[in-house]
Amino acid sequence: MKNILKMKILNKRPKQSLLFLLCGLLGLLLFSGCKTSRKLTAGKAGEAKEASEFFYSIQKEAFSYQTLSARIHAELNFPRRDLSSRVDIKIIKDSVFQLSVLPLLGVEVFRIEFNTDSVKVIDRINKSYIIESYAGLKRSSPIEFNFYNLQALFTNHIFIPGEQDITPRQYDRFTLKQEGNVTEAQIKDAMKLLYAFKADSKEKLLSTRVTDPSERYMMQWIYTDFRPTEEQYFPMQMEVQMLDDGIPAGEMKLSFSHIRRNLPLRVDFPIPQKYKRTTFAEIIKAIR
Repeated sequence: MKNILKMKILNKRPKQSLLFLLCGLLGLLLFSGCKTSRKLTAGKAGEAKEASEFFYSIQKEAFSYQTLSARIHAELNFPRRDLSSRVDIKIIKDSVFQLSVLPLLGVEVFRIEFNTDSVKVIDRINKSYIIESYAGLKRSSPIEFNFYNLQALFTNHIFIPGEQDITPRQYDRFTLKQEGNVTEAQIKDAMKLLYAFKADSKEKLLSTRVTDPSERYMMQWIYTDFRPTEEQYFPMQMEVQMLDDGIPAGEMKLSFSHIRRNLPLRVDFPIPQKYKRTTFAEIIKAIR
């Protein structure tokens, strides 16, 4: 990386460093032509078995865990700036998801916590914090994307927008398109956003793409460099690409290391008494 995010930069440019913190969340919440040779749907006789086998295999091959912790080297690339930082991640499956941003000498400057009904952020630079429910965020953008979907993105799982799990009864909500050794499972939510999941011939999830009906706005999450982790394969490299009004709006690269699975985790979120409460709306206004 050309520019390493140092503490002095954070002090001089808090708005830009805050973009690093909010990129993943806002890239999803602000969402308010494939070539195919064969189309499979679970609703057609003779093809239902193929769809059922595909979803069974892709869920079987998915990374299994109850708790997960790792270290991430995160790079955020915008048209006019590059930022990078260490990020520690902790996940207790279906319960809580926490990111700690430590750009210099292991000193935490941001902590983000997602649980099943709300998101919290501590900003140690500006001595402020945010606690907002998903219900409150959805008043301005009624997107179905939820905690479980975010958890799935970071752990290489397929999902249904707004749902916790995928059951056999829901297979027919997807359209399967196959070209060569790649299968793409597509599903739309109530806002007509298209979620497309690509998998290889072994039903290993390669990417997740979210686009609006006009295809001018897009977020794509790409998984590469699969390596064995306790007899399971995990993508050690993830790349998030964003398209805003048809123009590349930036990308985020995540390089994983020190992955630990199914060990006891302590996840807390203490808020200092003197910190001031703020909102995402105020932060977005300040950034703009």
